[in-house]
Amino acid sequence: MPIGKLLTIIGIVVTMIGLVLTYLPGLFSWFGKLPGDIRIEDGKKFIFIPITSMLLISTLLTLLANLFIRK
Repeated sequence: MPIGKLLTIIGIVVTMIGLVLTYLPGLFSWFGKLPGDIRIEDGKKFIFIPITSMLLISTLLTLLANLFIRK
């Protein structure tokens, strides 16, 4: 795939993600609130480790990549 076509597709995908996050913010309100996500608040310190959310996103991206990038 030529680099120009790849950059165009990446740009369109990033634009679509930006539009969804801007106009439908409640669509991703679940992110960071799943069981297994670590959230530690102590005074001025705040630590957030979204383990389960990242595993879910990684699985979805792997499935999508396997569906669309098959040789």
